[in-house]
Amino acid sequence: MSDARFQDIIYTKAGHRAQITINRPEVLNAFRKQTYEEFCLACGDASTDSNIGVLVITGAGKRAFSSGGDVRGYQVPPGEESRVIGFDANIYETIRKVAKPTIAMIRGWCVGGANVMAAQCDLSIASETAMFGQNGPRMGSYNPWGFAYMARVVGEKKAREMWFLCRRYSAHEALAMGLVNKVVADDQLEAHVDQWCEEILSLSPSALEAVKRHFQADAEHIQGYWDLGTQALNWYMESDEAQEGVRAFLEKRKPDFWKYRIRK
Repeated sequence: MSDARFQDIIYTKAGHRAQITINRPEVLNAFRKQTYEEFCLACGDASTDSNIGVLVITGAGKRAFSSGGDVRGYQVPPGEESRVIGFDANIYETIRKVAKPTIAMIRGWCVGGANVMAAQCDLSIASETAMFGQNGPRMGSYNPWGFAYMARVVGEKKAREMWFLCRRYSAHEALAMGLVNKVVADDQLEAHVDQWCEEILSLSPSALEAVKRHFQADAEHIQGYWDLGTQALNWYMESDEAQEGVRAFLEKRKPDFWKYRIRK
């Protein structure tokens, strides 16, 4: 049964399984402020509901898991301070703190903040249609919550490649670098996720919660980087260089970042 409190996501609970579906397919499931807030609320509910043993995260439709942050939310009107979407509702921190195993069910685009979000899930199963990568520097922004953890997942060299080149990676390339656990045919994606959920739910929920907390404790220092990065990103997004990326995206043109560089 879905929860009527939400508009940008579909939140359902059935048996011992909860599922969050990002439901903005018209913009490739991009996150706006409301999406972040609803997502975090649903994660909190799944984490504290003693009847839930696993949380699945996915996107509506066939085209995208999510395309990351909605660029329209990055506009900073003249004279106003930046408020990075997600600052008040940090999905990356929230996913890490869900006490139950989390599974990302990925098809289509999974880029930018969504790529980081999926990596934060405990397990990831991707359709052969999935496509991964980072967008930030191409758009005049960056995701400060991804660097430290992504380097642990795929290795520092590959993580730097993701941000420095902003390339796209197929589902099988993502599997090879350790970004996902399994790649399956698109029409088999739900069945494989169902199977993994059943396997998880056959195990001791208390033991699994303890296992997850042990895994998270090993990387808990990353929280400090996130706090620092959030503040730095707010300052950066007020700059002319960052706002050029937003304007160029909305105007459907190539950005000219170099004209805003400070020349001595």
